[in-house]
Amino acid sequence: MTVQGTCDPRFSLVREEFERNIAERGEIGASVCVMVDGEVVVDLWGGEAAPGTPWLHDTIGHVWSCTKGATALCAHLLAARGELDLDAPVIRYWPEYGAAGKGATLVRHVLAHQAGLPVLREPLPADAFLDWKLMAERLAVAEPFWEPGTRHGYHALTFGFLVGEIIRRISGRSLGTFFREEVAEPLGLEFWLGLPEEQEGRVAPTIPADVPAELPSFYVKAFSDPSSMPALLLGNDGGFMTSSDTRESHAGEYGSVGAITNARGLAGMYRPLSLGELVPAEQRSIMARTESAGMDAVLGVPTRWSAGFMKSTDNRHLPAADSEGALMSEYAFGHAGMGGSVGFCDPGARLAFGYSMNKQGSGLGINPRGQALTDAAYRTLGYDRANGGIWYRP
Repeated sequence: MTVQGTCDPRFSLVREEFERNIAERGEIGASVCVMVDGEVVVDLWGGEAAPGTPWLHDTIGHVWSCTKGATALCAHLLAARGELDLDAPVIRYWPEYGAAGKGATLVRHVLAHQAGLPVLREPLPADAFLDWKLMAERLAVAEPFWEPGTRHGYHALTFGFLVGEIIRRISGRSLGTFFREEVAEPLGLEFWLGLPEEQEGRVAPTIPADVPAELPSFYVKAFSDPSSMPALLLGNDGGFMTSSDTRESHAGEYGSVGAITNARGLAGMYRPLSLGELVPAEQRSIMARTESAGMDAVLGVPTRWSAGFMKSTDNRHLPAADSEGALMSEYAFGHAGMGGSVGFCDPGARLAFGYSMNKQGSGLGINPRGQALTDAAYRTLGYDRANGGIWYRP
């Protein structure tokens, strides 16, 4: 399968790893984009978007939880303008949210996966993920699983509705509209939270991960305890997982896992943040600062979060099924998507990075394909990873 695009000779390691992904690591179709000092140094794509159809320069696909980075960025834009206070209670912007003992929940808790509503207990109808009003109403009256702010657990499917409803209440615009008008269009990105129908023909269908020989502990918990948060996450998803590859789903403004783009779009979104642009330095520091860390109440492995973004996490000491994390520098922040896609920036390295693909991996992190590309970019920039797995500049 031919790899196409451009690669600065200095970043030949990235091209080599991308080619190895296709030749040796089960990659079907993918793209990778690296920007340094605002300049594109890697823009590669290759493999197949679908059987018999090559992955082209303009192929796009579902990037799953990379969406959360886009949603969080929208919140931080409002915060940078003084319209959103991260230390304010959510009820300042969304009064109904105070039901069931949630009145003290802060916006910061919602962004850092500390809100206590990673799932809903009451059964959702099959098409709930397309009904924003219904989801907002259900979350507003739901009882949290823990006292907000006291622990963290990945809000895999609820994050987008929680943060997105706050954005909607403040701006008067839907999340997808806000992102398009404030981020995608000004930056010239092919990146959608709500894909227009005329773009549908460019989408590479998602290929589910192979079932691994050993399941991550998250799935073990889900399949063994029907009342657990993992079980509710998989079994009470409002129909998203069974409909995620449909035109109807692609058109939905699903702020947790619904974005459609490619590596160029992911890197392009993080490019201004890597350069100290788009938000003031103080706001960017908040975006990069770790807010919650340790054992994740939902995923069952250690995770680290800033206010809306994933931080570098080294889980290589865990059993193989749970060992995937996302190894970046301590200055970096971004988000991975289910199956391995990832977008992030590293302001210290003035680096913006994006990777998207159609064949999902089975782990809970960015898996060996995305990590190999990330590692190659850091090595090229002269970083070392001997320090506890986190990349640092010697």
